[in-house]
Amino acid sequence: MKHKILVVGSGAREHAIIRALNRSVHKKEIYCIASNMNPGIVNSCENFTMGDINDPTFVTNYARHVSATIAIIGPENPLAAGVADVLWSIGIKTVGPTRDLAQIESSKAFTRNLLKEYHIPGGPEYKTFSSMRGVEDFLNTLEDNYVVKYDGLMGGKGVKVAGEHLHSHTEALAYCKELLDSDAQFVIEEKFIGEEFSLMSFCDGDNLKHMPAVQDHKRAYDGDTGPNTGGMGTYSDSNHSLPFLTKQDIDDAKTINQATAKAIKNKFDLSYRGILYGGFMATANGVKLIEYNARFGDPEAMNVLSILESDFVDICYAIVNGNLNDVPVKFSTKATVCKYAVPNGYPDNPVKGQEIDVSKISNHNGLYYASVNIQKEKLVESGSRTIAYVGIADSIFDAETIAENEIISIEGPLFHRKDIGKKELIQKRIDHMKSLR
Repeated sequence: MKHKILVVGSGAREHAIIRALNRSVHKKEIYCIASNMNPGIVNSCENFTMGDINDPTFVTNYARHVSATIAIIGPENPLAAGVADVLWSIGIKTVGPTRDLAQIESSKAFTRNLLKEYHIPGGPEYKTFSSMRGVEDFLNTLEDNYVVKYDGLMGGKGVKVAGEHLHSHTEALAYCKELLDSDAQFVIEEKFIGEEFSLMSFCDGDNLKHMPAVQDHKRAYDGDTGPNTGGMGTYSDSNHSLPFLTKQDIDDAKTINQATAKAIKNKFDLSYRGILYGGFMATANGVKLIEYNARFGDPEAMNVLSILESDFVDICYAIVNGNLNDVPVKFSTKATVCKYAVPNGYPDNPVKGQEIDVSKISNHNGLYYASVNIQKEKLVESGSRTIAYVGIADSIFDAETIAENEIISIEGPLFHRKDIGKKELIQKRIDHMKSLR
């Protein structure tokens, strides 16, 4: 049997997904619906078409046209738009939850209420608001220990943290008013103090298989300074944990993911089939849940899929068929460091349409194209995160050296964070957790 696999999305995450699919021993054809002309994906697919990936009708018409046997949805917006629902309705099994279940990412309030309703540990003190009534009182209750979150999808940029983005209750109230003026609901919650990490799990509704823990770096500049971004880079360790985490931290995160998958199925009487991505904080009082995503992280997908030893096609079919426990999921005992090169001015005022040159990259196996386009046979920036490189080695520091040496060889109006995966930054994380514990 030849598998006809449809991938929705065209960023670096989807490039990583397609690269992992191509390593499968199965006979297959890969098709992609894209929002930009990603050369890494174009050269890896049977067919590549441009269009609105958030339009369920467009996606399903294309899926029918290519006789897709399975679909994998990369980004969050198509999930929130119900693309998975419509694909399932025409008989195409889909890796990615249906719209109701994708609320785990698309609504911060839904997630907090779900954890509270099913007594799942790790949640903060919080309240949801659709007016300014009670906002100031709740801020006063939390004092300087609060976070304001837009209750929807904003590409990782809708969260404002006290002390980092908001320096007074006056600024917090102004941000809340700004959200309401755009007809947005928001959540104010207790701020966790600790170190963040991601734990993603393959999920078939009942069974979960967990991936290596990863730490993302949201701030734009070295030393964790500058504005929030979609993620400037990530690292994972060869033992599939992180240097500042304990075994108990990893076990607690796995338990929260398992309890959440069970709660979703109980609430909707429907299996969550896809990637359950928990964003966690290790604190002095145990592991806390920051948020959930309903898909692979970007950059985290590059870290974990680049060291996946099991057959990814087998895993995807096990997810949609509900027999994930029957399929081995194994990752190599390697460390990874991913660094993103992004346009000058990113994220607030990025340059666009400028040419970049990757010809000096020595090993293209670690290169992942993201927000790029081909114009007049030239590779140009599209305005968001441009290109990622993943170094793989026995240690984080050796992997960092590989990633750094390759990412600096890319020419163009770009910058990247040099400190991701460096000893100094990781030691800072370790010392921080020691002081808290």
